[in-house]
Amino acid sequence: MQNIKVWDPAVRLFHWSLVIAFTANALILDDDSKLHQYVGYVVVGLVAFRVLWGFVGSQYARFSSFPPSVAGATEQLSDMATGRTKIHVGHTPLGALMIYNLLGTLAIIGASGYLMTTDMFWGVEWPEEIHELSVAWAEFSVVLHIAAVLFESRRTKVNLPRAMMTGVKTVPDAKGG
Repeated sequence: MQNIKVWDPAVRLFHWSLVIAFTANALILDDDSKLHQYVGYVVVGLVAFRVLWGFVGSQYARFSSFPPSVAGATEQLSDMATGRTKIHVGHTPLGALMIYNLLGTLAIIGASGYLMTTDMFWGVEWPEEIHELSVAWAEFSVVLHIAAVLFESRRTKVNLPRAMMTGVKTVPDAKGG
């Protein structure tokens, strides 16, 4: 077993701050409250930070370390179906697709939420419909993400939640994607 520093403090702070802010806005705060708007701005700020950090951050935070790959995702699904285990030091191909999905969805949620506050779109239905559909998609994606993290942790014997807390992955072999 090898301990590898993977998630830098900025990635971990982003991740857990986003968990708190999204959960607050999706499940706790009143949709019509000013606090909901302010937390929405925090989410947009976090997404903007993560996009920037995806270009200038540490090795495993950079988008170049986990490009979207249908072929990689298909290979990972095949590995899962056949019982093969390939350890990925950084994000897995399916994990990468989920990150891009969530970042894009959160950006759409933020943009549509902002549009609803403007004079031009006040009372117009489509921004609210896009907002609500995107929130529902994000909630579904988050549940799928959590399930996949737990499944892959068990399947690969790499404790992914602990790695996101500590920044260190304990892996059987450092080779992989």
